[in-house]
Amino acid sequence: MTAPVILTRDKNIAAVSINRPAARNAVDAATANELRKAFLSLEHDGDIRVIVFTGEDGAFCAGWDLKTVSRDTGLDIAPPTGEALDTGGPMGPTRLQLSKPVIAAIEGPAVAGGMELALWCDLRVMAKSAYLGIYNRRWGVPLIDGGTTRLPRLIGESRAMDLILTGRKVDAEEAFAIGLANRLTDDGAAMETALELARQIAAYPPNGMLADWKSAREGLDGDMMGALEREFARGAEVIRSGESAMGAGRFASGKGRGGDFGDI
Repeated sequence: MTAPVILTRDKNIAAVSINRPAARNAVDAATANELRKAFLSLEHDGDIRVIVFTGEDGAFCAGWDLKTVSRDTGLDIAPPTGEALDTGGPMGPTRLQLSKPVIAAIEGPAVAGGMELALWCDLRVMAKSAYLGIYNRRWGVPLIDGGTTRLPRLIGESRAMDLILTGRKVDAEEAFAIGLANRLTDDGAAMETALELARQIAAYPPNGMLADWKSAREGLDGDMMGALEREFARGAEVIRSGESAMGAGRFASGKGRGGDFGDI
């Protein structure tokens, strides 16, 4: 059986890659658990200074695997609890507060929960044909992996509300213009560009770099765990209502592929 997550190390740089290309690297429960474990193992690896996060075969992540949601109207994920480092989010690592930077290398789609994974990262490198979007808006599936908290912090409330309410596609050029993407690359070059950026960051004296990085994050986060708890509580109500399962059923039946909003 093919591993859903690939973890590699090269000196002081590590790479974590989602490996479900047949599903555009959509995440199911097993993959989420493997992602969480991979990032925790790197957190405890003193040799690793920077992590690159990507997806195999030209896709970052198409979100949660809605085919699994369409088979189960229940909610089998736990809410955030305090400051515990190993508390996993539904998509895997999205509640982890690591002590080292993470760079997303994005080819193809980073949509729905996949966009939330990208928002969890500290920096985002996007290929020119890559795109973001809260595509789960079509299916009645809420953001419960930090998207409602992190997106306004990154691009401001007004722009965030546009993306949250419409769920529209955001191409790489727009993402760069509004501050969602930190670097643009040619198609197929996102991973190497992210690795080059990781090597540059890892080469700096670590104590000063990490001290400034942590201070910058703490200054913006405020009550991050409280915000995550509120986001989850509201999202859980939506999921329990059955709306998300109905939308996932439409997706599983073949509706709305390729970002089509015409059949909602």
